[in-house]
Amino acid sequence: MPFASAAGRSIAYEWMGESNGKPVVVFLHEGLGSIRQWRDFPAKVAAATGCAALVYDRYGYGQSDVLREKRREVRFMHDEALQALPEFLRNVKVENPVLVGHSDGASIALIHAGAGHAVRGVVAMAPHVFVEPSGLKSIRKAKESFEASDFAEKLGRYHRDPRKTFYGWADVWLDSEFKRWDIRADFLPGIRSPVLGIQGYDDEYGSMAQLDEIARRVQGRCQLVKLQACGHAPFRDQPEIALNAVANFVDGVAGA
Repeated sequence: MPFASAAGRSIAYEWMGESNGKPVVVFLHEGLGSIRQWRDFPAKVAAATGCAALVYDRYGYGQSDVLREKRREVRFMHDEALQALPEFLRNVKVENPVLVGHSDGASIALIHAGAGHAVRGVVAMAPHVFVEPSGLKSIRKAKESFEASDFAEKLGRYHRDPRKTFYGWADVWLDSEFKRWDIRADFLPGIRSPVLGIQGYDDEYGSMAQLDEIARRVQGRCQLVKLQACGHAPFRDQPEIALNAVANFVDGVAGA
């Protein structure tokens, strides 16, 4: 697996498919995700669109550098979007990509686009644009499960240090300062590229208010896909619908 530098960290990444002159689709994983946890979804998007897919492990995840800090800063997603992601894309020679983000990865993609970085479009899957009490309640439950079950062992299949990966995510989300985290006013109005929002009605980490806020505030074209019988991971819970929606969106912005 190749590695690139971003914000002073070693970042693992993987290419899928061939570009054929089309824009690259860059996948940004969830708060406990990694390259492998996307399963075959990026490869299927690449096959359906003829675009190359680039999947990577953010700092603290997967096979990238293990988290060094005892606790992440509350603005860690801002730092990823505004510092690490631009440097990573420069180092792997990707310009004007289509970003497909899931959960925290979706938030990072929205911040990146909203700050004026060049992107063809953004797919925001189960995004967070502000903090909801119900989401924090679910993270507390996840923490209890991590401490009382084989959750760490399962995460260890994907991450070099599952405990640091888990607490690097949970501790910052449960920080009292994080309740005020909100990107609606500062970043959503700056997004002028097309946006596709996808979320399940059974998402335990966020309500449809997240998608509705995106649609209300972004300046570009915005399409929403709201899924029944779907939790926090549409690409796992409703794979065919998610794949079709993402592939159609990528085809549309690739040809624009």
